[in-house]
Amino acid sequence: MSLVDPALAPLLQRLRQLRTALIRLHKALLDSERIVYEQFHGRIQTNGEFFQLVIGHEWFSWLRPISQFIAHLDETLSGKEPVTLEQANQLLEQARSLIQPASENALKKRYYHAIQRDPNIALMHAEVANLLVA
Repeated sequence: MSLVDPALAPLLQRLRQLRTALIRLHKALLDSERIVYEQFHGRIQTNGEFFQLVIGHEWFSWLRPISQFIAHLDETLSGKEPVTLEQANQLLEQARSLIQPASENALKKRYYHAIQRDPNIALMHAEVANLLVA
């Protein structure tokens, strides 16, 4: 049984809440991108076909850093070693950087457009951003 620094407990809880919020946001982004993709390329017939597109098609590549971050967050939170204050703060900083909509790269541009196009994504973005307030 690993001992957690009592001062770190609220931060770990925040990271768990962040994980849950990011998973919901990621799903909403995937659903939204699927709709836009289908407008350009026609209907995706099966979930298997959609999965293959998500992992291999350039259209969905901007979402992969979010997927990778969620996996990294999972690994850190469920690891054998206790999470340190430094690790927790690094994860929060990485998440802040990841969800900043802007025009500087594909992920940030496409994320910005998804927030503009879908009010549900805008609300989920706000939820995640609130968890990241320093």
